[in-house]
Amino acid sequence: MRQPRPTRQQIRRRRRVAGAAIALAATFGVYLIAEATLLAPADTHGAGIAHLEIQSQAVGQELDVDVVIPAGEEGLRPLLVFLHGRNETFDAYADDERFFAALAALGPDAPIVAFPAGSEDSYWHDRSSGDWGTHVIDEVIPAVGKSFQADPQRVAIGGISMGGFGAYDLALRHPGHFCAVGGHSPALWLHGADTAAGAFDDAEDFERHDVIGALRADPGAFGAIPVWNDAGTADPFLIADVALVELLEPAGVDLRAHVWAGGHDHAYWGRHWNAYLRFYARALEAC
Repeated sequence: MRQPRPTRQQIRRRRRVAGAAIALAATFGVYLIAEATLLAPADTHGAGIAHLEIQSQAVGQELDVDVVIPAGEEGLRPLLVFLHGRNETFDAYADDERFFAALAALGPDAPIVAFPAGSEDSYWHDRSSGDWGTHVIDEVIPAVGKSFQADPQRVAIGGISMGGFGAYDLALRHPGHFCAVGGHSPALWLHGADTAAGAFDDAEDFERHDVIGALRADPGAFGAIPVWNDAGTADPFLIADVALVELLEPAGVDLRAHVWAGGHDHAYWGRHWNAYLRFYARALEAC
């Protein structure tokens, strides 16, 4: 008789139990690493999935990072940090075989991909609920690099929706830190009054992290790194996303921009994993 598919809770529990056996001590926390390839719900096309737990000083709580290690020879690989959207977890990506197929198609150029866990509406920036941006820069990236032989000189950052906003914000606040940045249907606003509830603490918080405003002041603020932007024709953020592209194009930014048919959902994003991951792999290879 075929065994029933494990629930998400069972998968998490098994990862935690396996990880406890190989705990690693580090300067700013303890990382529990558990190989979970056989527990992933989608066909991973040979990739392994590991689970880290970071006792975050920046946010003041234990936070998860799921790490996808491509199939192939071991050795120093580039790293892609991918930030999830609002009300999401890594499970939204672990369920999508198209992501793993696109990663496998890159062959030896495939990066390690780290999926940190933010809160439901952290928006990946330092704010009253925790220093989420600092967590990514000072805790997630060093931890993944140390544990999985990720090259600290070849790191790209991207994300979907809330994560796309976070990727842009972090790249703007840490010039020279990343080899590329990508926003996939990034949650952007032209004015603070337009923002989603919970995205920012107050008007001052929005001002400090106003991506469009920062690029109005300096369209070259991303520097020389490649920048990606895409959105669907029915995406509620399309107007602001196009406004970002219109700021970058005249500045001579190394930009890939697309408006494709679709909305603000995984049906749209899933269709484009091949294009997304090729962009990051090429930028990392050239970095």
